[in-house]
Amino acid sequence: IKKYLKMTGDPSLLPFKLHDFGGRGVATYEQAGLGGAAHLVNFMGSDTVTGSVYARKYYNTPEMVAFSIPAAEHSTMTSWGGRDGEILAMENMIDQFLKKDSIVACVSDSYDIYNAIIQHWGTTLREKIMKSGGTLVIRPDSGDPVEVTLRCVELIGDKFGFGVNEKGYKVLHPSVRLIQGDGIDLEMVDKILANFAKHGWSADNIAFGSGGGLLQKLNRDTCKFAMKCSTIKVDGEWRDVFK
Repeated sequence: IKKYLKMTGDPSLLPFKLHDFGGRGVATYEQAGLGGAAHLVNFMGSDTVTGSVYARKYYNTPEMVAFSIPAAEHSTMTSWGGRDGEILAMENMIDQFLKKDSIVACVSDSYDIYNAIIQHWGTTLREKIMKSGGTLVIRPDSGDPVEVTLRCVELIGDKFGFGVNEKGYKVLHPSVRLIQGDGIDLEMVDKILANFAKHGWSADNIAFGSGGGLLQKLNRDTCKFAMKCSTIKVDGEWRDVFK
């Protein structure tokens, strides 16, 4: 990541370029603490609370060492009433969390990532996003990461605009960015950023989240099992929840 930031963008962004989603993919609470603290040697973004607890306890660190932002996940998007409710879930995230100088992440591939960018974010909610003074981080979470991230950054550029930095690479309008959190490991990060550079896009535009592959590589595929939300009761009525 540092190599591509030096080549195409701003290296000072590095501490928040790889977010720890790994707590769910480890065997024990202790492993989350050990792996999460190790990650914090190099980065400052984490959803593994245990890693921060361990780092502060065992290194006698009084200040906070890890940071995160409000973020949606699939069942918080799909529980709004299926495909027709996705735009309502998205608007709610903006209304609740997207304020001046704030950052909000929203998974957007529950039904169709490209339609979400073109119609929902880039048309219906575009003005609200751009006037907020904050930054929406769009998260694609399925498909070929190399192909999907490039297509997404191009579509976002079409809808929100972009500039060209002093190194000659395109940087999206500051109101919107990308985070790729599916299939991320060392090799995939390199492939995505190489593809961005090849097509003239700065690494400034994208951050990464790594879950099962970051801390231990004991993940949902190890035992071929995952637990997911499948239904929710809203105002006394049951709704199916699925992507």
